[in-house]
Amino acid sequence: MIRHLAKILGPAHRGALRRYLAWLVGYAVLEGVAMACLVPVLRAVFEGDTGRALRMLAVLAAAVLATCVARYQQAMQGFRLALATLGTLHERLGDHVVKLPLGWFTSEKVGRLSRSATTGTFMVTNVFAHMLTPAVSGVVTPATVLAAMLVLDWRLGLVLLVCAPLLYATHRWSASWIGRSEEQRDAADALAGSRVVEFARNQRTLRAFGRGVEGYAPLEEAIERRSRAGGRMLGETMPRLLANGLAVQLSFAALVAAGVALALRDAIEPVALVALLALAARFVGPLSEAAGMSGMLRMAGNDLRRLAALFDERPLPEATAKAPLERPGEIAFEHVTFGYEEDAPVLRDVSLRVPPRTMTAVVGASGSGKTTLTRLITRFFDVDAGTVRVGGADVRELPTARLMDQLSLVMQDVYLFDDTLEGNIRVGRPSATDAEVREAARLAGVDEIVHRLPQGWRTPVGEGGAALSGGERQRVSVARAVLKAAPVVLLDEATAALDPENERYVQEALRTLMRTSTLVVIAHKLPTVVAADQIVVLDEGRIAERGTHEELLAAGGRYSRFWEQRRRSRGWRLVGAGDPGPESAAAPPDAAASAPFASSSAPGPAAAAARSDGHGDGSGSTGAAR
Repeated sequence: MIRHLAKILGPAHRGALRRYLAWLVGYAVLEGVAMACLVPVLRAVFEGDTGRALRMLAVLAAAVLATCVARYQQAMQGFRLALATLGTLHERLGDHVVKLPLGWFTSEKVGRLSRSATTGTFMVTNVFAHMLTPAVSGVVTPATVLAAMLVLDWRLGLVLLVCAPLLYATHRWSASWIGRSEEQRDAADALAGSRVVEFARNQRTLRAFGRGVEGYAPLEEAIERRSRAGGRMLGETMPRLLANGLAVQLSFAALVAAGVALALRDAIEPVALVALLALAARFVGPLSEAAGMSGMLRMAGNDLRRLAALFDERPLPEATAKAPLERPGEIAFEHVTFGYEEDAPVLRDVSLRVPPRTMTAVVGASGSGKTTLTRLITRFFDVDAGTVRVGGADVRELPTARLMDQLSLVMQDVYLFDDTLEGNIRVGRPSATDAEVREAARLAGVDEIVHRLPQGWRTPVGEGGAALSGGERQRVSVARAVLKAAPVVLLDEATAALDPENERYVQEALRTLMRTSTLVVIAHKLPTVVAADQIVVLDEGRIAERGTHEELLAAGGRYSRFWEQRRRSRGWRLVGAGDPGPESAAAPPDAAASAPFASSSAPGPAAAAARSDGHGDGSGSTGAAR
């Protein structure tokens, strides 16, 4: 527990922690000494020696006064540390968390972080205020009394010494069981909390499928598990706490029995026996208090261990020197191999160069490593082998802030902060002028949203952007990227779930980004893929094919099969640029508008034209979309 407290408080407070512990141990020792002083006082009183009784009483008074001073000092030191914890722990935790790799932030770990940052902080302050004092005095004070007992009467002291292993073993046994039960209950609590949030956030989906009335099985199961874990913890805790108390009382009974046996054989004076039993009674008191708190102490220790474990999470090494960015906008993978923890490699010996101000589309089956590719660019993780370069510099040699200055991310799942519409766009570049914010919003189609909102730019979007639709949130995300104007923009299925209107706005903005930034796009929509200057096909973590749309179609490999599958699934067919075909009249009049990447950057005259036969989504590809 002390080791975990030192880690939680940090180096700045370790000196204060040592002073607090020194005062605490001193108080516990002085308390034991004051108790031991009762024996000569009582002996003198029983023997009628007033002078010696007064002298020993003065010694006792001095010991009690010193005990009071030590008690006051340790209490004040403890409260100062508790206040320091409240004032600095969250800040220290935040400073540590921002250095962790972005890949660390899974939903499970974020839930644990939230729980530890709340209940863990309370537990740290509670330890200093209420728990550590009885825990330490419950061990140190009896140990001091035991030492005094060995000096005053070694036989009774030996009885207590023999009982010590029994007391220790009983405490360890009960604390171990209680600790395991508490860990199971904590895990059940965390799961139930996550399920409650999940149930609340997904009410629309649940009600749409009639689950709002019948209940949500995962939540009900989690609550049931929590109930069972709580009942099991209570059932296992109480008998063990009683066993702790029973061991203490049995030790005292053994001492009394030994004392009576000695007195019956005239091996000890009754007066001395009474005085020593009075001392033994004070030996039992702190032990009984510590035994009664053993469960709480073990649970507190578990909370502290979980909180300290957050500080054990290793951040990615942070570069100190600024590596030069000789080729802004360029991305390069050099023989990169990477796997998650103990899993098999997700990427195997990947080498790839993305020239500045070009667009690269990454396609492949689920699990082929597409998203991992973008995560390594943003340094969610460090590679197992090889090098990832951004702007010509190894990402490991770039400070995090400088690396992120080079990148903008547009993901399928967009999170907006509980702020105004304008405030969420300014996240891209807080120092931007109002005119720059408005222009970025116009390019992403956000200005059209502003005109419909009651408070315009000052409209709160709600937590997570709940006041906006999914497509509108995506537009805001793209506006952030436009406003940031980073040399590299990464898009992970950014248009996969958009309706045609929102897709049109988003892709218009992306076409604007192509003029100033390097785009790496994970996409399956045909217009986006065909518009790329380079298409990379991943298969089982390796680059299976790479080239332009025409080159890959002509190769007849995986991309060609992918293209054919997508074409059939959307009801499209390929026609030559000079062969409009008999169904050209069936093409929607805005087919070209639905293919915003059809521009001078598209493939040459050999480009295939995609067109609807009445069953597709109405989106075209580069070339003559008809």
